[in-house]
Amino acid sequence: MSSFEKISIKEKIGYALGDGAANIAWRGVATFLFIFYTDVFGLSPVTVGVLMLVARFSDGISDVVMGIIGDRTKSKYGKFRPWILWTAIPLAAILSLLFTSPDLGETGKIVYAYVTYIFFTLIYTANNVPYGALMAVMTGDDKERTSLGSYRMVGAFGGGMLVQGALLFLVAYYGNVNPKIAIDQVTDDTYKVVVSAPSDVENVNIKTDDGIALFTWEDAQDVSGEDSPTHGKSFSMEADKEYVFLVEGEQNLSTDKITIIDQKRGYSNAMYLMSIFLAILMFLTFYTTKERIQPPKEQKNNLRKDFKDLISNKPWLVLLIIGLLFNVYNSIKQGIVIIYFSHYLHNQLLSASFLIGLMIASVLGAMATAPLGKRLGKRNLFIYALLFSGGVNALLAFCGPEDITAIFTIGIVSEFAAAIFPTLFFAMLGDAADYSEFKNGRRATGLIYSAGSFATKFGGGIAGAIIGLVLGAFAYNGQDPESIKGAVPGIIMLMSWVPALITVLAAGLMFLYPLTQKKLDEITLELKQRRLQE
Repeated sequence: MSSFEKISIKEKIGYALGDGAANIAWRGVATFLFIFYTDVFGLSPVTVGVLMLVARFSDGISDVVMGIIGDRTKSKYGKFRPWILWTAIPLAAILSLLFTSPDLGETGKIVYAYVTYIFFTLIYTANNVPYGALMAVMTGDDKERTSLGSYRMVGAFGGGMLVQGALLFLVAYYGNVNPKIAIDQVTDDTYKVVVSAPSDVENVNIKTDDGIALFTWEDAQDVSGEDSPTHGKSFSMEADKEYVFLVEGEQNLSTDKITIIDQKRGYSNAMYLMSIFLAILMFLTFYTTKERIQPPKEQKNNLRKDFKDLISNKPWLVLLIIGLLFNVYNSIKQGIVIIYFSHYLHNQLLSASFLIGLMIASVLGAMATAPLGKRLGKRNLFIYALLFSGGVNALLAFCGPEDITAIFTIGIVSEFAAAIFPTLFFAMLGDAADYSEFKNGRRATGLIYSAGSFATKFGGGIAGAIIGLVLGAFAYNGQDPESIKGAVPGIIMLMSWVPALITVLAAGLMFLYPLTQKKLDEITLELKQRRLQE
């Protein structure tokens, strides 16, 4: 079977499902874990930011180790495919544990968060490094690899669309506490709202569906110790105890317009369901893909030589830094979205529609990457996409909470270009593996693709630290409405120009990437001739 043959659409779709599964985990964590930790689990933003950064320091080592292990794996299924099978259930299980809220003290919560988060990154590494490397051994044709990368990103964004679009609605469904709600009208737009629940609930959130109305405790000495008007309240409920609010700012308020959600139970059960889908999709990827490319027959295992080749591989070094930067950019945007919609637009469920819009734009961007890459070349396309996406995203700084149409338009247009980054990146890592074989006569595909996992995870860790430090500087406390008000300028910064600055730096560094399309065509032709002679 030729390593340069065209890959069937069935196999491309099967491969894409694997990144759909991975993004249920990765985008679920990137988008929802920060607000889950701060607003539901009760950790401070600085604690969460430090956790996300510290936990990633081990990633550089674990990614490289996994790349080495993958290159040396021998099984009837190949080098990389079996790891997709072996890690499917463990990855689903650890994702579920991340969004579980055990009843622990403050120190216990921090320890639990560190342990589960670190295990998540390690298991994700064992799954994602081999998955990424599999692309490079499915075909030796760099253009076919770009096509495969487009399918992969469509799958990735499909998985992201599933988790980002559905999770909040699943949280609302599973978090239903069957409350009793009574409403008495006081003035045209002021109502007395009395709520109770049949059982104890440690953490509920009450608000109106559109998030406009302001809630004030009727008794100034309420359970939270503050009585200022806010767009909803978070509090603990005792069984059958009545909680009384004054709600103003909306007319014709009715019981069906008020939501009361047990966020802990909602998040946990919603993510348990997502984890089942993750495992199923991973199994499908394993059963539908094939490995076709093997290292040169004369190549001997030599770890020292592999590292020497890696460090001298200029395309790989440039991609490592670029991958880190664009993942910081994407992860800041993903990590702040729910907070932005919850506390600036005061409509958390609207974020689901926004995220679905971004995912649709991402799918279109991924599909456009292959034809645009052929026309412009991968390096040039990467530079244009970085500058365009960052420049458009910075415009969010000028949007007020009422500018919904503008926010959606800016986000979707920016995301179309941002989807090009990972689509090109993983295809270009395959080009870097070809370059190493062309230049040195050796191929360490897993080691080279460890850059992809490292950049994704460590970039996300840096992004989490940036979000935590900025929100901490503005004294953000997700369980204190007054502190949330004061942190709004920081939330806007993180949503707009802070990530945009990173794209400018990445675009400048991309000029150092040496593999033009002309050089890639030369490498592909030479490697094809070598393999035909083996």
